[in-house]
Amino acid sequence: MIKIVVADDQSLIRAGLRSLLDAEPDLEVVGEAGDGRQAVAVAARLDPDVILMDVRMPVLDGIAATRYLRAVELRARVLILTTYDLDEYVFAALRAGATGFLLKDTPIEDLADGIRPVASGEALIAPTMTTRLVEEFARTAPTDRVKAPMLARLTERERAVLIELARGRSNPEIAAALFIGTATVKSHVAAILAKLGLRDRVHAVIFAYESGLIHEQR
Repeated sequence: MIKIVVADDQSLIRAGLRSLLDAEPDLEVVGEAGDGRQAVAVAARLDPDVILMDVRMPVLDGIAATRYLRAVELRARVLILTTYDLDEYVFAALRAGATGFLLKDTPIEDLADGIRPVASGEALIAPTMTTRLVEEFARTAPTDRVKAPMLARLTERERAVLIELARGRSNPEIAAALFIGTATVKSHVAAILAKLGLRDRVHAVIFAYESGLIHEQR
């Protein structure tokens, strides 16, 4: 079973999500929180696999709570779930360490399907946000002088895979672009994450822009 904590300041939303997710055979809501501070406490006590985290909550907002969870190295993956389709929240949540970002109008079957890969360590961004995320980073990301030298850890092929990742391409699309197998792409992605100390593909995209790798290609 995938253990889930629902953090939202509206009790009706928490109850609705619990009812819908508990109906899935492999998902179980083990706890709830009405604000970010409670979310941190509940996560520390129950050790969930995934936290569905609202952004706007009293006492401690979802982004600050996510940042704290990462700082204390709790293993729970954070999936931001909000009504606000705003770039500022996407960037802040991802930089805080969130593994995914979905809107509350996401169909329940898509939410359930999103929780499963997040629980296993994959990243998830709502499809409507992916293009804007990449375009915004391409336009505004400054080069991080600390991160730029870390690119030397990658082989030439790994750098090529990272560039394709940052362009928003899936594993099959990267395989086709570089004339390699999908399994080989997966191996390269795993190596990139390990060498750069990154949590998932989304943070690899952020690294590619902040290190200046993508700006080198433009």
